[in-house]
Amino acid sequence: MLLAQYVADPSWLNSGDNAWQITAATLVGIMSVPGLAILYAGIMKRKWAVNSAMMVLYAFAMTLIVWTLFAYNMSFGHPAGLGHGLTFVGTPGTVLSANSLEQQAQIPLLNGLMPPIRFPLSSMVYFQFVFAAITVIILGGSLLGRISFKAWALLVPLWITLVYSVGAFSIWGGGWLSQMGAVDFSGGYVIHVAAAVSGFTAAAVIGPRLLRDRQHTSPSNLIMAVAGGGLLWLGWAGFNGGDPYFANMDASAAILNTHLCTAVALCTWVMWDALRFKKVSVAGAINGMVAGLVAITPAAGFIDGYAALALGVLAGSLPWVTINLAPRFALFRRVDDTLGVIHTHGVAGALGGLFTGVMADPNMVEYLGVKGTANSSITGLWYGNPHQLLVQFFALLFIIGYDAVATFIIVKLIGLVVPLRAPDAHLEVGDQLVHGEVAVDLEPYPGAPHLPVPAVAGAT
Repeated sequence: MLLAQYVADPSWLNSGDNAWQITAATLVGIMSVPGLAILYAGIMKRKWAVNSAMMVLYAFAMTLIVWTLFAYNMSFGHPAGLGHGLTFVGTPGTVLSANSLEQQAQIPLLNGLMPPIRFPLSSMVYFQFVFAAITVIILGGSLLGRISFKAWALLVPLWITLVYSVGAFSIWGGGWLSQMGAVDFSGGYVIHVAAAVSGFTAAAVIGPRLLRDRQHTSPSNLIMAVAGGGLLWLGWAGFNGGDPYFANMDASAAILNTHLCTAVALCTWVMWDALRFKKVSVAGAINGMVAGLVAITPAAGFIDGYAALALGVLAGSLPWVTINLAPRFALFRRVDDTLGVIHTHGVAGALGGLFTGVMADPNMVEYLGVKGTANSSITGLWYGNPHQLLVQFFALLFIIGYDAVATFIIVKLIGLVVPLRAPDAHLEVGDQLVHGEVAVDLEPYPGAPHLPVPAVAGAT
């Protein structure tokens, strides 16, 4: 038997960093499949459980296809367009050749500000893919219960290509916002604000669910929703812990900050529910959990534990206020954001990004050995750098403005090709007509004996 020739690992490869990056990416992937698939199916009415889960599965798969064919390089490749000083997006290109997959990962324009990455490009592509996928899946949470599957099938690749890649390159890929000094540790702006603004915009164009579906929103299975939420919470260790790109001390701090902020936000939300409604709810606890996870995401490796505690209180309070006050405003009554993504992701993501501009601690060093360089430590307003808050605010405005306009145009164009809304008959029945399937078969099996309904004392 011939043995394959042994090839030594290149000197730049660090097996620990590479193993952690792949593990972190897989944790983030589990947040979508099965995490959000289970959460959406459980929190939606029973008639939409299958459709909600199917939207997640399709988006995850389609994103990987466009990501490897061209969208990764649009997000993290060489700059394209308006010159070195004003770059919004990278040049499209595939990452599927053997040379591409096994070369050392690099991020143009950032390599002088951080140590060389110590894992291959294939690990980076995989890690960034799961971030792109979960973003469009979160967007879909605003559209559940009425978007036609054909429209969703077109929206996913178009949005990843024309919207997500611009935000990712501008802040993470060495684009113009990163050159201004804007930071987003793991996606408060690039992922959560982007998904919320785009989802809200698309929901406004597509229109609301049936009136009775909006008035009666009983979850199909709250315990299933808890299971999906739990996968989100634990998977977030990879979400925030993988973004230093090294298995270092900052990754560990980011993970602990993530869980701490989330725990405080959940408890704060539950407290407000108890004070206002005299009872606590599982759905409210899940909202508080998500708001905490989202708020800490742009700040996780830039702030210390005390700031993470404070951010948890804010994350459990501000989105709670906006989600409960929203019905008082005509805009929120007109736009049917199915799962309230604009509150738990949009408000919380914006809060975390601006909080970073205030509380980023220069003693939280992201990369060992390069303290003092532009991306090794970030200093916020509290520590004497008001400029950081200014650029954080400017980056937020850009993400909101660009994503809203671009998503509006994309959805309008899709509407010229396929119907945006499912037919009325499908809206009435749900999964059975849309997919020919149901989440839970409630029909008795053939030949099953008819069992009388037990009498209830006092019933008439």
